Amino acid sequence: MGILLEICTASAEDCVIAEAAGAQRVELNSALLLGGLTPSWGCFQEARATTRLPIIPMVRPRAGGFAYSRAEFATLLRDLEAFLAAGADGIAFGILHPDGHVDLERCRKVVELAGGRQTVFHRAFDVTPEPLRALDQLIDLGITRVMTSGQEASAYNGAANIAGYLRHAAGRIEVLPAGGINRFTATDVISRTGCNQIHASLSTTQPDNSVRARPQVAFGGAVKPPEDQFGVTDPKAVAGMRRLLGEA
Repeated sequence: MGILLEICTASAEDCVIAEAAGAQRVELNSALLLGGLTPSWGCFQEARATTRLPIIPMVRPRAGGFAYSRAEFATLLRDLEAFLAAGADGIAFGILHPDGHVDLERCRKVVELAGGRQTVFHRAFDVTPEPLRALDQLIDLGITRVMTSGQEASAYNGAANIAGYLRHAAGRIEVLPAGGINRFTATDVISRTGCNQIHASLSTTQPDNSVRARPQVAFGGAVKPPEDQFGVTDPKAVAGMRRLLGEA
């Protein structure tokens, strides 16, 4: 069995590009600059209508951590139920207590609502203080897979830890390396972890000159990305990664 390639996307168009270039699964988000937030309802519907790939939408109601208020958790559940009802193949989520440990009660609710579809505990795992304990808890909850950089800045840096998680899991949960994986690091991560799938955000920028008349105006608050461009999935990078994985 080859290495499965999951692409992190931020639009319906990204999903179409990823499929055409050889991706085998997509995670659908908004606001990738913030680590990925819940995509809009319209974005998901369009993605579902235009691609046959398995789509895993993110349900993350805000940036800045994973310990949610009652209203934030209720929002997460509403989005989750809507996505699943409209044909999502699974859900990516991560819910922690303020001390960083897995919120078992709320995660159990997500798994119950998923009704047997894929549940992916995202990189909230990478800030848990006791990763092996957290991994066992996710296994007990029946979660399909955990996405992780090995609790380091990138999967390349955390490859030894990821390999340890795979050994500890012993097939009881899928482990999906993620974080900074590209054509320069993919084969090294695969060889050092023994994984059978990877998650990558292979993007480029596309110009939007509608803002050029007022370069002093920004809309991102303290985070100020360029206003005259936006990220899109790079078909050449995805196709190149697919070829690379075919050789791995």
